[in-house]
Amino acid sequence: MGRVLIVAGSDSGGGAGIQADVKAVTMLGGYAATAITALTAQNTLGVLGIEPVTPEFVALQMEAVLVDIGADAIKIGMLGSEANVVRVAATCRRLAPSVPIVLDPVMVAKGGSRLLEPAAERALVGELVPMAALLTPNVPEAEALSGERITDEAKLLYVASRLLLLGPAAVLLKGGHLEGESVVDYLVTADGTVDRFESPRIRSRSTHGTGCTLASAVAAGIAEGLTLADSVARARRYLLEAIRTAPGLGSGHGPLNHGHPLSPSPPLEKADARAN
Repeated sequence: MGRVLIVAGSDSGGGAGIQADVKAVTMLGGYAATAITALTAQNTLGVLGIEPVTPEFVALQMEAVLVDIGADAIKIGMLGSEANVVRVAATCRRLAPSVPIVLDPVMVAKGGSRLLEPAAERALVGELVPMAALLTPNVPEAEALSGERITDEAKLLYVASRLLLLGPAAVLLKGGHLEGESVVDYLVTADGTVDRFESPRIRSRSTHGTGCTLASAVAAGIAEGLTLADSVARARRYLLEAIRTAPGLGSGHGPLNHGHPLSPSPPLEKADARAN
């Protein structure tokens, strides 16, 4: 059973954040432990309020898990503040220097609002991105990190490769924000490997927590000992089925069906795989 320490915010509506992370890791056979960075009061219509957790207590939660239970992977999501970014990075360096980190750079809200102040963004790029075994931005986050505009698949691949210059070992750039009947994601690694994943677009309003869910599902695969490409392929299958079978709760962006069973794996879901 792969152990995943999840460092992220709580979603009272249960669709994203820590709640989505724990469900995804558990359903994929992993053991989920948590360090909560913020409490949010939210539902499918939006966020009503946020109560941050102090950096000291975030670090204490991480330490409590790492010195006793341990971790085979660390998934990092919403951090909120520069102080949290710096403290989380320091704790990882001190207590888990060899544990692979899956970093979901929660920077931009669905409506386009920036979720991190400039100082926190700089700290994320300087402190945590170079430590990541995998960086998992969506299109708006990749644009914020790279300063490049992404308008098509060619630019998606170009920016994914550019983000490797920030120091992560690999980048999974998710193309769901682009137009089209298919969703294409690119996994690029520092050793020059490029994997292209494509799936039919599912038209649904139940997409709350997709980024959290995918990153945690990938972390569960890494913790289990799967290769990075296999972890991504399985995580995408899990996410797509969670969207397809979503329960339709709430009046806004509804939650996924995290509780669906994952069928036996078909051949690796990659439309194209090649080395540069």
